[in-house]
Amino acid sequence: MFEDRFGRVHDDLRVSVTDRCNLRCTYCMPSEPEWFDRESILTFEEIVRLVRLASGEGVRKVRLTGGEPLLRRNLPRLISMLDDEPRIESLSLTTNGLRLQQMAPDLATAGLQRINVSLDTLDPDRYKKLTRRYRLDSVLRGLDAAQKHGLSPIKINVVVLTGVNEDEIEPMVERGREKGWEIRFIEFMPLENGGTWNMTRVVTGEAIRERIARRWPIEPEPGADPTAPAARWRFVDGRGRVGFIDSVSAPFCTHCTRLRLTADGMFRVCLYDDNEVDLKGPMRSGASDDELIVLMRDAVRGKRRGGALEILEGREALPLTRTMHQIGG
Repeated sequence: MFEDRFGRVHDDLRVSVTDRCNLRCTYCMPSEPEWFDRESILTFEEIVRLVRLASGEGVRKVRLTGGEPLLRRNLPRLISMLDDEPRIESLSLTTNGLRLQQMAPDLATAGLQRINVSLDTLDPDRYKKLTRRYRLDSVLRGLDAAQKHGLSPIKINVVVLTGVNEDEIEPMVERGREKGWEIRFIEFMPLENGGTWNMTRVVTGEAIRERIARRWPIEPEPGADPTAPAARWRFVDGRGRVGFIDSVSAPFCTHCTRLRLTADGMFRVCLYDDNEVDLKGPMRSGASDDELIVLMRDAVRGKRRGGALEILEGREALPLTRTMHQIGG
């Protein structure tokens, strides 16, 4: 098993397939990002090899991320290859939804089970301000296509920012209840390295829960996965669920089970830890499976108690050399 010195067993691997994105979300990346060279990006065969090795160490969940993963050419082929791995029980993807309308049929056929879509607003002008692109209609059409082709349940990731989209909490929940989406509210995390993050911009999950409960009674989901990043609550009237990722005010580091593989082949054991391990270099130099497994095991054993706990205690961002689009969601 991938077990660290705190007794956390890691069964969840986030695989970034590209750093490129067709949005420029202000809290995620600079307006003019620098991209990885094409040669530095892992091939499908390299990704599948590393996933297979990780599955031998207990990884059972794989989520494809980016950048924007739907920009990776022939992505359904990679999904099909991963779907053939017998020990992988859950195969999902996080996307901004811009290409979902075109790709949903092929994604479903290839074996993708479910999707998360990042969508912070339902207002077209605000969407343009947040993403630096005017594409909200494309996302909404993509969501309809995903539901039509069985990529469900659809989870909508919403980052709430003080003074930006706080007024959309109730409208977003209402749309989710109408459409059958599970809305997941995520606290604003210090990952863009532009110096704009501070605690005053964070709308806490507790504050959001209180607002929702005033309109729709909710209760904790019984039997929820204790290692999941989102605390799931269900509506008392039976019309769906809502999730809360309180990653700043109540970090889940103590039961974190996630690992990350970046698009350029770096193995990362914590979102907030720059101590990455290069897997691509040794792999391309002829490293054996056993040698690669040792590198991964050693990285997991060296995992610290959790960067989000350090942020909560210090109430300031940690210095990171990568932005979120380079790490993977």
